[in-house]
Amino acid sequence: MQTSPSSLPARLRRLPRPPWLSSPKVFRVEVLAGLVVGLALIPEAISFSVIAGVDPKVGLFAACTMAMVIAFVGGRPAMISASTGAVALVVAPVVRQHGLGHLIATVILAGVFQVVLGSLGVARLMRFVPRPVMVGFVNALGILLFTAQIPNLHDVPWQVYPLVAAGLAMMVFFPRLTRAVPAPLVSIVILTAVTLAAGIAVPTVGDKGKLPSSLPVPGLPDVPFSVHTLTVIAPYALAMALVGLMESLMTAKLVDDITDTHSNKTRESIGQGIANIVTGLFGGMGGCAMIGQTMINVKNGARTRLSTFLAGFFLLILCIVLGPVVSDIPMAALVAVMVLVSVGTFDWHSVKPATLKRMPVGETAVMVITVTVVVATGNLSIGVVVGTITAMVIFARRVAHLTNVTAVTDPDGDSVVYAVTGELFFASCNELVSRFDYAGDPGKVVIDLTGAHVWDASSVAALDAITTRYAGRGKTVEIIGLNEDSARMHGSLSGELTGSN
Repeated sequence: MQTSPSSLPARLRRLPRPPWLSSPKVFRVEVLAGLVVGLALIPEAISFSVIAGVDPKVGLFAACTMAMVIAFVGGRPAMISASTGAVALVVAPVVRQHGLGHLIATVILAGVFQVVLGSLGVARLMRFVPRPVMVGFVNALGILLFTAQIPNLHDVPWQVYPLVAAGLAMMVFFPRLTRAVPAPLVSIVILTAVTLAAGIAVPTVGDKGKLPSSLPVPGLPDVPFSVHTLTVIAPYALAMALVGLMESLMTAKLVDDITDTHSNKTRESIGQGIANIVTGLFGGMGGCAMIGQTMINVKNGARTRLSTFLAGFFLLILCIVLGPVVSDIPMAALVAVMVLVSVGTFDWHSVKPATLKRMPVGETAVMVITVTVVVATGNLSIGVVVGTITAMVIFARRVAHLTNVTAVTDPDGDSVVYAVTGELFFASCNELVSRFDYAGDPGKVVIDLTGAHVWDASSVAALDAITTRYAGRGKTVEIIGLNEDSARMHGSLSGELTGSN
């Protein structure tokens, strides 16, 4: 059945309209936030290019394409993806040892891995990241954002310091006058105008590297398409895929909490892969979600995909069309923006004495360990992994000690009932075996597991060991009270865990 032309506009009008299209105020906020982020991306992308050992345009093109593509395919509106330091560290050995062509091939393969991992549901693993790790992640991020600005404040003309202070003052006090224009944008424009008008010689964006003067051209990487090439790039591509997904999913969760909204983590995982594939085809170094620039975007009020797309689009325009103007922006202006973002990112409530006093020692330790590892390694992903493992160990130890065994002997002395309560798993089952009086108990022993749950093979093996010890003394053991899952686990594994059967 054909749709008549007259009915088509009416159907289109029933489609949900983007919020920025229906509200001029939202549209203005999204545009201006995208512009601020676009400006802030330039020195970061250039710096990450230096870390990776490639030309600045490779990092800048990656920032442009990642942001514009993820705006359409990502699962977290308002989140910024671009070239990042974590990805740069992973791919740097590829550039040093094999050249730019292998780097591009690595980025494309990493994107393929991310699409596959996203389709397999790797995003669901985020539920295993506990809150203390998330708080440590946020606090470490704030520290890294601040310490990353220190090189821009070391061994520089003295005029840099009053410029940074002036930038901070403007961003703190300007919102009291109006919020129609983002304070960071005002600060950048005013400080740039002052330095140019007064002829103040301070480090500028142009000192970080030469901006590109032409659009990127898509193409395949210049590498031999062979099994050898695949074996060379595959380990780096897998590492890049995992690091990129972890940082992106952690950032998405952080933005979810800040904006009190939900994002599609599976779509975000697949979207990161698509963005990296496109970025590689355009000669970029790849990337993932950028936490600092995302915070700038969100703190300036952005909530939709428009700001993400415009951040990449404005970055492209700023580099290609307005390169000479952008090159004159003093680094002091961007340093001030990032310092304020770092202060706003840090969870100050988490380190208040009153909060630390109420918080369990184990959870505080997890937060501190996460922060310490991240700051020491400069890698957010490593800190999250170490923090999560630490939290799991502490949790396992805590739950293991909740297992309890009480014995009630029959008045006639013919039997004894052991009531076991708690969670039976690898960390608690070793103590369980030692809680029975094998020599002194009567001939019949009943183990009541009504208040317990059997979780793994270690627990079944422990119950088998208890039964075997009693049997060696000519005594019988009856296990009762198993719930459905525990009975299934025990029934399928009991007697099958040793080679003697």
